[in-house]
Amino acid sequence: MTTLTVQIRRKGVITLPMELRRQYSLDEGDVLTMLDLGDGSLLLVPRVSQVARLGDEVAHLMGEAGVELETVLETLDQEREAYYREHYAQA
Repeated sequence: MTTLTVQIRRKGVITLPMELRRQYSLDEGDVLTMLDLGDGSLLLVPRVSQVARLGDEVAHLMGEAGVELETVLETLDQEREAYYREHYAQA
């Protein structure tokens, strides 16, 4: 475990040291959850974007099934066109 010192700046801003941002692939705009452990200790936990997590899961499932991205995009285009014709096109 590494001990680092950070300072609370104007408006409560805390800068995470570069080594930690690199080690954990943290970038500007990433969301962290702060847990108050009740004894004055605070725990920061990176929160993984649900979109990124689901995208990774879909990519993994596509790889397992041997489905290529181009096939998925073509199928989506076909479904979108069929939906448009069914719901919006004039008879």
